[in-house]
Amino acid sequence: MKLSVRFAGLTALAALLATACAPQTTSNSSSDKDEKTGALRVWLFQEVGNTPKEKVVDSVVADFEKAHKGTEVNVEYIPIDTRAQRVKAAFNDPASAPDVMEYGNTDTAGYVKDGGLLDVTKDFGDWSEAKDTDPTAKQSVTVDGKMYGAPFYVGVRALYYRTDVFEELGLKAPKTMDELASTARAIRAAKPGLYGLVVGGAYTYGAMPFVWANGGELANGKGGSYASGIDSPQARKGIKAYTSLFGDDNCPAAKCAGMGGNDTISAFAAGKAGMAIGGDFSHTAVEAGKVKGKYAVVPLPGVKSGSIAPAFAGGNNIGVLKSTSHRTLAVELMEQLASKKTQTELFGAMGFLPTFTDVRQRVATEEPFVKPFVQTLSAGTKFVPASPAWAQIDSSLVLPTMFQEVIAGKKDVPAASEDAAKKMNSAFGSAG
Repeated sequence: MKLSVRFAGLTALAALLATACAPQTTSNSSSDKDEKTGALRVWLFQEVGNTPKEKVVDSVVADFEKAHKGTEVNVEYIPIDTRAQRVKAAFNDPASAPDVMEYGNTDTAGYVKDGGLLDVTKDFGDWSEAKDTDPTAKQSVTVDGKMYGAPFYVGVRALYYRTDVFEELGLKAPKTMDELASTARAIRAAKPGLYGLVVGGAYTYGAMPFVWANGGELANGKGGSYASGIDSPQARKGIKAYTSLFGDDNCPAAKCAGMGGNDTISAFAAGKAGMAIGGDFSHTAVEAGKVKGKYAVVPLPGVKSGSIAPAFAGGNNIGVLKSTSHRTLAVELMEQLASKKTQTELFGAMGFLPTFTDVRQRVATEEPFVKPFVQTLSAGTKFVPASPAWAQIDSSLVLPTMFQEVIAGKKDVPAASEDAAKKMNSAFGSAG
């Protein structure tokens, strides 16, 4: 999933959100009702440049309501930043909960542990289109062999860069992370009004390729038992490489420390940066900005020349809440929202990469901009630990806090990473 966490403070706000998002006592009981008419509530994520997404969804809703007389579908677009609080509240208060919701693939294990998602294993198996689902995408809705939703889209990040700026300054697309840093500083030096490479202290999945490319890991383990790896020598090297990009010679800490992923793409689209790390899902926002026709995309380079930095295997899913009183309708709506037709239209509207292998192959031949993202997928991607603890780690802003403490000079990399590792291990331990 792609995240954008905006906040200016550090430890205090992280602690506040950690408290706000802590698990609460809930019955997590299934509804005994399966009403065939009435109102269904849907929560989807608010994107940068959300209008094209809304148009596609409106079409799905119109067709669904037409096919189901007496049924009304109400869609609300919620901020990604506050999803943890909203979803926790929904799990604890079925009366205010949606029937169907979009959720990040990193949230699956935590939401299943909380008892909020409906087991749709049989429904998914009976769905004719499911057979063409990418195995990796299918795994993102699977916990202990059971299915808890349908994959909505897959997302990876690559390097967007300004072709006009590069041509003017005689620059070439960087082939290593060292070249990426030097190119960023060259742009900033020649054009002080631009960020060289716009980065964000709260942009976890923009930062992690630097850790992974240097041999680091978020955590190590399997079978539900994990230990943090963020304080390893390799991870620390990656943290240092990323945080060194925050400075007046590239992206001033005062402006960039609080940025999340959406902020960095917004800056690039507005013509305020020479480069940015953005997803395939960022394409529409960039196309709608001032840099339209003046940019290109290549895979984010790794440490060695010609290598591709491992990207986070992001993406979102569509699931049904266990508390729904419209089980049959909700499952059917989930399938319609995640269908091949809808995913094809969302690709055209938003640039979201489809989760169906046949659909992805077709759109990749039709749209050149997909190529660097498909190359990144093929080079190998990384994912977060398959533990319900990740939801707590994520919502508690453990990694953004670590990056921001280093950026602000409050802690050095060893101290900040050690503290982050302790918080992660505490979360892993409490998850069982």
